[in-house]
Amino acid sequence: MRFTYDPKYNIAYFKFQEKSMEVQTLKISDELNIDIAPDGTVYGIELLNANEQINRLDEGKLLIINKLTGGKAEIPLNRI
Repeated sequence: MRFTYDPKYNIAYFKFQEKSMEVQTLKISDELNIDIAPDGTVYGIELLNANEQINRLDEGKLLIINKLTGGKAEIPLNRI
C-alpha cells in the first residue's frame, strides 16, 4: 500500500494496488472518492481537502496498527 499527498491540490491518496483494468471512481461525498474495478476490487481511496481530514483525527498522525501482533507504528503528518 502507498500513501501519497499532493500539497498543491490538498489531495491524499491511499493506493492499494496498481490499476490492471479500467476502474470506476465512486464519489462517496464531497471529500471522498473510491476507485473500484467492475469485480469489486478497490484500487484506491482519495481524500479531497485532505489536510483537514487527516489532522481531524489522531492529532495529525497516521497510525498503523497490526491487530494480530499488537504492533504499532506512528507517522506524524503535521507538516501536511
